[in-house]
Amino acid sequence: MVFKVIQLYKHTLHNVVLNSANYIKQLQLHYTTRKYSATMKFLTQTEAIKIDEELFNEYKFSVDQLMELAGLSCAHAIAKCYPTECFKRVLVCCGPGNNGGDGLVCARHLSLMKYEPTIYYPKKTAKPLYENLSHQCKSNGIPFLHSDPTLESTNDDFDLIIDALFGFSFKPPVRETFIPITEILQNTKIPIASIDIPSGWDVEKGKIREEDFEPDLLISLTAPKLCAKLFKGKYHYLGGRFVPPTLQEKYQLNLPAYIDCNLCLKL
Repeated sequence: MVFKVIQLYKHTLHNVVLNSANYIKQLQLHYTTRKYSATMKFLTQTEAIKIDEELFNEYKFSVDQLMELAGLSCAHAIAKCYPTECFKRVLVCCGPGNNGGDGLVCARHLSLMKYEPTIYYPKKTAKPLYENLSHQCKSNGIPFLHSDPTLESTNDDFDLIIDALFGFSFKPPVRETFIPITEILQNTKIPIASIDIPSGWDVEKGKIREEDFEPDLLISLTAPKLCAKLFKGKYHYLGGRFVPPTLQEKYQLNLPAYIDCNLCLKL
């Protein structure tokens, strides 16, 4: 009996050491000096809005179609940077717009990847699209917080935060409803992954205030926005493998080529 316990202990210790070594190796792989292509375009707010409008009007994508593709690519980027062995408990903070919809989709896919997401959705949008996305998350057993988290509870209960509060249409200041979660993002030591734009940043100029947080991971969707040039976090990924070649050419996006069947790309 004692021998079996010792063997089990050795096996468990071996797995912990192996997982830690793999994560350190992954950090070394990702945490390199970032050099962008000299020709890759960083979008202004106006350009980002126009590209979205063309995707809807000229190329006949639906909003939910693009959200599904964007949210799925975000989940894949997160999985590449934060393995479940170390970052299983995930707080997904969703805003009322399309960025929040991307977050809901991302949470659903993360749950299918064996993460344990919890959704914080302080201002729900009363439209069928968002109600359906919320229903899908609940049907997958993903819990929703019913009160504002505190900094202490966030640090104790989660290993990673997904920032899906505000997208490229954001204009300051931050509304009162989102001040508590914004303050947590500014003060937590937990890694933050921001979808498209770090919440509270100016889409073109970056941080507005000194206390604005710097995410660990930024996932630029469609194409990086101008503020991404000022991003100093560990990981920058491009997601949303859906931009038609003719649209890329029209706006001279010069996006790097995705590798194999990957849905996201490290920049």
